[in-house]
Amino acid sequence: MAELGIYTGLFLIAFLAATILPAQSELGLAGLIVSGNHSVVLLVAVASAGNSLGAVVNWGLGRGIERFADRRWFPVKPHRLDRAAGWYRRYGRWSLLLSWVPFIGDPLTVAAGVLREPLASFLALVVIAKTGRYVVVAALAMG
Repeated sequence: MAELGIYTGLFLIAFLAATILPAQSELGLAGLIVSGNHSVVLLVAVASAGNSLGAVVNWGLGRGIERFADRRWFPVKPHRLDRAAGWYRRYGRWSLLLSWVPFIGDPLTVAAGVLREPLASFLALVVIAKTGRYVVVAALAMG
C-alpha cells in the first residue's frame, strides 16, 4: 500500500509541475531513483504520465478560456502567452518539443490550445518531450 502512495505522490507532483502550481517533479523522481527501492522504468512512466496529463489541462485551458487571458487568475501571464504564441506560430507544433523547458513550456502548452492544435498531435509531441526529460533525469540520478 505504501508503494501505491509513492507512485501516486510522484504522479501528483509531476501533474502539478506541468500546471500553474510550482512543483519540482525532477527532484522527487531523482530522490526515489537514488533510494533504489523502486522500478526506474515505472517511476519514469508515472512521472511522464502525470506531467503529460498536466500539460493536457493547460491545452484545455487554452482551448476554452483564452478570452480570459487578461484576468489576474489566468494561469499564464499575458506577455508569456503572447511570447509562447509567437514561438508557436513561428515553429508550429514542433515547438511542443520544448514543453519540458521551465518558464516557456507551460505557456507553450496553453498557446497550443489557444491556437487549436489537435489533441492527438499535441499529446504525441508533449509525451516525447516530457518522457525524454525524465529519462535524462533518471540517467543522471543513476550515475
